[in-house]
Amino acid sequence: MAVIEVSDKNFDEIVLQSKIPVMVDLWAVWCGPCKMIHPIIEELSDEYNGRVLMTKLDVDTNRDIAMKYGIRNIPTVLFFKNGEVVDKQVGAVPKKKFVEKLEPIL
Repeated sequence: MAVIEVSDKNFDEIVLQSKIPVMVDLWAVWCGPCKMIHPIIEELSDEYNGRVLMTKLDVDTNRDIAMKYGIRNIPTVLFFKNGEVVDKQVGAVPKKKFVEKLEPIL
């Protein structure tokens, strides 16, 4: 399953109202570390297909959501369950770190 692009306009509908956990990758085009984790997010999207919704949000074009969640550094990955942030990962980290955060929210 492909990673879904979310925005300020559809964030509530896609992320907050999701029936399954959601992983939100907050990134920007110019961010090198963001590019490093994109392949990991894509892999996880396939591995957790149907169990976790994988999304990404460009902080440069969607500042409202970035401000709402106090995003100061990117990449930041937020983990949502039942419309609430339950965990967070800042910076480029190995796949194992994301898996460690995903497993408890399934």
